[in-house]
Amino acid sequence: MEWKNDALFAASLDKADELRSFRERFHIPVINGKTSIYLTGNSLGLQPVTASAYVQQELNDWALLGVEGHFHAKHPWKPYHEMLTAPLAELVGAKHQEVVVMNSLTVNLHLLMVSFYRPTEKRFRIICEARAFPSDQYAFASQAHFHGLDAEDAVIEIKPREGEYSLRTEDIVATIAQYADSVALVVLGAVNYYTGQLYDIKAITKAAHDAGAYAGFDCAHAVGNVALKLHEQEVDFACWCSYKYLNSGPGGVAGIFIHEKHVANKELPRFAGWWGQNKETRFQMGKEFDPIPTAEGWQLSNAPILSMAVHKASLDIFEEAGMERLHTKRKMMAAYLRYLLDDINASLETPCMNIITPADENARGCQVSMLMLRQGKQVFEELSKRSVVADWREPDVIRVAPVPLYNSFTDIFQFAAIIKEILNS
Repeated sequence: MEWKNDALFAASLDKADELRSFRERFHIPVINGKTSIYLTGNSLGLQPVTASAYVQQELNDWALLGVEGHFHAKHPWKPYHEMLTAPLAELVGAKHQEVVVMNSLTVNLHLLMVSFYRPTEKRFRIICEARAFPSDQYAFASQAHFHGLDAEDAVIEIKPREGEYSLRTEDIVATIAQYADSVALVVLGAVNYYTGQLYDIKAITKAAHDAGAYAGFDCAHAVGNVALKLHEQEVDFACWCSYKYLNSGPGGVAGIFIHEKHVANKELPRFAGWWGQNKETRFQMGKEFDPIPTAEGWQLSNAPILSMAVHKASLDIFEEAGMERLHTKRKMMAAYLRYLLDDINASLETPCMNIITPADENARGCQVSMLMLRQGKQVFEELSKRSVVADWREPDVIRVAPVPLYNSFTDIFQFAAIIKEILNS
């Protein structure tokens, strides 16, 4: 497509957008008296308009039924999480028995590492990307310490080449091969939170397996954003949150994936809880733990219904919109944003930014990360004053993420126009 830096062109893209009506399904914040240009769905997605009704239904059933709501609510609470399985499996490319909604992201990462990080004297290393999300890094280091290891030795971070911001797949594969005799676990963010790079999940997983290690992914910035095929790619495990692209509320309930080759393995170590117990015997309150032979066997506690109600409100919208249509629009929006930012750079005597998100549409999602070469914080603060909601990451990066469910091409055009106006003022 031949792009144009023109308001009428952006409006024409919106007119042709078959998903444009979904914007009305979300509450767009009003900032400084104006409807905001909200470009931070990579940090917290917007509230579905239906979320309050979904939650109110559960509150009503709680008020009317009390404990009987577990069995007689409109959506009975005892199996409530099962309603979320099919749409979530579709989003991550999994079989139904491979996914379950539970807990929060870092809790789930720790629980999964109980099962898949079992260091020995020979195999004890964890390979991850440098500048992984800090919570992941804390988890890796603390797991190493828990097993009596020195994290400086046990955790291997892969850095981009000098002068580059993205990791090359061949460098990731080469690092795994370098530590093939000692690596126990390879864990990366499927999409890097800082640069927005989408890693080659299939190639990384194969390299980990060739080295005799497990492969896991933090999909917090990937789920609901990029096309995931976790089962087909033979990923051993993955986890994610739901409050970013999945629009399921601050601190919303998270989820996990465990490949079917592992889910029925009752010998696989895990921290057990009663909600992971065989459903036929769960309420017999027996002493012996007999895990459900699906990802549900990693559950600990009964479902947080109010949080899951919001999650359901959002997943219902995803089902209606369809991920293929969302992926098509997402690629167009990211490409248009990059075009406009490149156009701004070209118009200036000295470039003002370096886009550190990969240019290849198959190596990125919604997010575009702008490394500001000058006045970065001032530009960000001025954006905020003008009702633009973006995201600042120290020391010099502005992250923006046009989300296909609720952002428009006009949002993107206006954002770029405001950036240019700020820089020229």
